[in-house]
Formats: sequence, structure tokens, C-alpha cells
Amino acid sequence: MSGFFSLFTLSLGLAADAFAVAVCKGLAMRRRRFEDAITVGGWFGLFQALMPIVGYYLGRLLCSAVYAVDHWISFALLTAIGLHMILEAFSEEKQQLSASLSPAAMLIPSLACSVDALAVGVVFSFSPLAELLPAVLLIGATTFLLSSLAVLLASAFGVAYRAKAEGFGGILLVFLGIKILVTHLLGVK
Repeated sequence: MSGFFSLFTLSLGLAADAFAVAVCKGLAMRRRRFEDAITVGGWFGLFQALMPIVGYYLGRLLCSAVYAVDHWISFALLTAIGLHMILEAFSEEKQQLSASLSPAAMLIPSLACSVDALAVGVVFSFSPLAELLPAVLLIGATTFLLSSLAVLLASAFGVAYRAKAEGFGGILLVFLGIKILVTHLLGVK
């Protein structure tokens, strides 16, 4: 998976979950301060950057066994993640988050939002290692910026936009999965 546009699309898709949760986190706060926004963005950005690395190395352990079908695996993982995000966007059950920024309060949401990034790391295991670093940096930076912004603008976005953010991110990931599959099947770079 190469090319800035593909990486940026992937970053936006992965950041959508964290953005939606950060909006809810911001809504739970009585006062939204810049430092709090940076803290939330830091947690989400760090986990979104670390999980693809973990996924990459897990995927490398299995890479030789699945190399012939890697494009199908990439397509299936990205499509499944995207569809899951779209379904979550329309789910009636919405989680309530506390305003706390303690490690105990931030660890679970950060991990939950980064599971998708772990699966994307498996997708990257079929690519050269050199493609991982720019992806990790862009994923982490995009998530950090969008999550920080979400906290600061929480009252403007409100809960109504949470579903739209998750749905949009899911659609981006599905399209990226389709692009990988079509590119491979047609032999286009």
C-alpha cells in the first residue's frame, strides 16, 4: 500500500473512530482546555501509531504462508473493519465516557480505537518495511490532530456527528480495501 493519497485515506479512516470517541470525551468535560485536548490526542495518536507496528510483526510471522493471497486478506480485513465501523455508526447503543484523563480512563478507549490499526498493520506486513514508517507517522499524526481538535470542538460537533465520523471512516476503509484488490487483480500500480 503506497502513495500519499492511499496513506492519507487510510489515516483518516483509522482516525474516525478516535475522533468520534474524542468528541464524546470532550462533551463529558465541563471545560475543554488545550492541554486536555493534547492529552486525549496524544493517547489516541500514540496507540494508533503503535498498533500497526504490532500488527506488522504479527503478520510477518505468517507472511510466507499467505503471500499468494495477501491482496485478498488486505481486502477482507479493510472491508471487515470498514463495515464494522459503518454498523457501529448506526448502532443505537452509544457509550458514555467520563471526563477523566487518567491513564486508567484513557487506556481502554485508546486500545479499543486502535484495534483497527492493529489489523491494518497485518495488511502492511505484505509490503516492504520501508512503507511502514511513513504510514505509522501519518496515522499517528492524523489521529493526534483530529482527536485533539475533536475535544476542543466537542460542543460544536455534538453527539450527532459521532455516527457520521464513524460511518465516513468505515466507507474510506472499504474503498481502500477495494482499491487494493482491484489494483492487484488488474496488475495496476
